[in-house]
Amino acid sequence: MSTAAETNITEDDVSSDGSLYMAPSQNSRKAFCSVRHSLAFILQLCNFAIFTQQMNMSIAMPAMVSSMATPSRSNTSTERPLTGAQAYGNGTPENVMAVAPVFDWSPEIQGIILSSLNYGSFFAPIPTGYIVGIFGARRIVGAGLFTSSVLSLFIPLAAGAGVAWLILIRIVQGLAQVVVSTGQFSLWVKWAPPTEKAQLTSIATSGIMLGCFIVFAAGGHICQTIGWPYIFYIFGGIGCMSSVLWCSLVYDDPKYHPFISEHEKEYIMCALKEQDRSSGWSLPIRDMIKSLPLWAILISYFCSSWPFSILMAYTPTYINSVLEVNLTDSGVLSALPFVTGCICVVLGGLLADFLLSRKILSLVTIRKLLTAIGVLSSSLLLVSLYWVRANISTSVAFLILYPAFGSLSDSGVFVNILDIAPRYAAFLKGLSEIFVLTAGALSPTTTGYFIGQDSELGWRNIFLLSAAINIFGLALYLNFGQADVQDWAKEQSITSAGESLLIP
Repeated sequence: MSTAAETNITEDDVSSDGSLYMAPSQNSRKAFCSVRHSLAFILQLCNFAIFTQQMNMSIAMPAMVSSMATPSRSNTSTERPLTGAQAYGNGTPENVMAVAPVFDWSPEIQGIILSSLNYGSFFAPIPTGYIVGIFGARRIVGAGLFTSSVLSLFIPLAAGAGVAWLILIRIVQGLAQVVVSTGQFSLWVKWAPPTEKAQLTSIATSGIMLGCFIVFAAGGHICQTIGWPYIFYIFGGIGCMSSVLWCSLVYDDPKYHPFISEHEKEYIMCALKEQDRSSGWSLPIRDMIKSLPLWAILISYFCSSWPFSILMAYTPTYINSVLEVNLTDSGVLSALPFVTGCICVVLGGLLADFLLSRKILSLVTIRKLLTAIGVLSSSLLLVSLYWVRANISTSVAFLILYPAFGSLSDSGVFVNILDIAPRYAAFLKGLSEIFVLTAGALSPTTTGYFIGQDSELGWRNIFLLSAAINIFGLALYLNFGQADVQDWAKEQSITSAGESLLIP
C-alpha cells in the first residue's frame, strides 16, 4: 500500500479520533451500494439459485408420491393428466395435458432421496476450500453453480428412469453445490472490512432463506398446475443465468475489479492490510486439530444444521400430513418461515456490525450473545411444535418464528471462522461444510425412520432430539469459542532486526 493511498484513506475515512478501526462503518454509510455490497447481492442471487435447487425436491416430494395418483400406480411411476383449467388455473376449456409422473416410494425411500444430496458431498468441501484458497473462487464457484443448475434440469428424467438414477444425479449435484457454498466464503477475506463482515456475509447468506421462501411459495402451485417437473426446469434455468452473471461481474480481489473506484479499492485494502494474505500451500493441520475454539465452531455447525436440515426437507410434509393442509396451501405456509429468516439474517448482521463499530460489546461477546439467543429461542419453538399441532395458526406462527431467531447465529458462530483464522478461511469453511453435510445426511434420514416407525410420536422424538443437539452445540461454543486470531493462523515474519513476529 502506498503512502499516498494510506493518506487518502486517513483523510476521507478515519474518524475524528484517528482510529482506522472506525473507518469501515463510516464508509459503509457513504456507499451501501458499493462494489463490495454489489458482490454481496450477487452472492445472494447465487445462494438463491443453489438453495432453490436443494429445496425443490422437498416441495415436489408430496406431489411425486401423491395419493391423487391413479389406482394402477406401480413401483416405477404412473402419469397423472391435468386438464387445461387445472394446468393454467384460468378456467379455460382447453384440455392441455401436463404429464406428472407419480411414484410409489415409502417414507424410508423418501428420506434417502431427500438426504442423497449430501451423500457424496463429504469428499468435496476440504479440497474445494484448499484449492479456492490458492487459486481463487471466481472460476471454480462459477463452474459449480453452472453444473448444479444443468443437473437440476435432468432430475425429472432421472426420476422416471428409476430411484437409483435419481439418487445418483442428486449426489453429483450435491458435489457441485458444495463447491459453491464453500468457495464463495473465501471472497470475504479480501472484500470485507472488519466492521462489515457480518452485514456482507449476512446479505449473501440471506439468499438461502430467500430461495427457500420462493420455492416453497411457488412450488405447490407449480405442482398442481403445470406439474412438479417444472420446479426443476424453472429453478435450474435461473441457476444457469446466475452462473453467467457470476462469471461476468465477480472478481477474487478488489484490485482486479474493472468497475471499482480507486477510493473504495484503497479503503478495502487498507482496512484489510493485516489480513489480506494468501494462505499458501502450508496448513497447520496439527495445530488446527488441537484448537478448541475451532472445534467449538465446527461442532456448532453440525448441531445448528441438524434441525435446519429437517426444516428445509420436511416442512411441506409436516404441514401437509400433520396439520392436514392441502398441497398448494402447504407450499405457501412452508414459505413463510423463510421470508422472516431472510429478513432477520440481514438485520442480525447489521446489528452485529453496529455493536462492534460503536464498541458497545467486544467481538467475542457479540458472537456468543447472538448465537445463544438464536439457539435457545429456536430450540424452544421447535420443541413446542408437537404440543401445539392441533392449532394450525399457532403451529405456523412457531414455524415462522423459528428461522427468525435461528438466523441470528449467522452473525454469531457462522461468521466466526473469519475472526479466528482469516488466512485459512476457505479451507476451514470447507472443513465446516463436512459437519453441515453430515447433519444434512443424517437428520432427514433419521426423521424418515422415526416417522416410519410412528407417524405421531415420531415427530415429537425428532423435535426433542433436534433441540438437544442444538443446545449441546451452544454449550460447547459458549465455553470454548473465541474471536481473536489464533496463533496457528498467524504468519511468521522476520523483521530487519532478526526478530520473529506473528502476523495475522
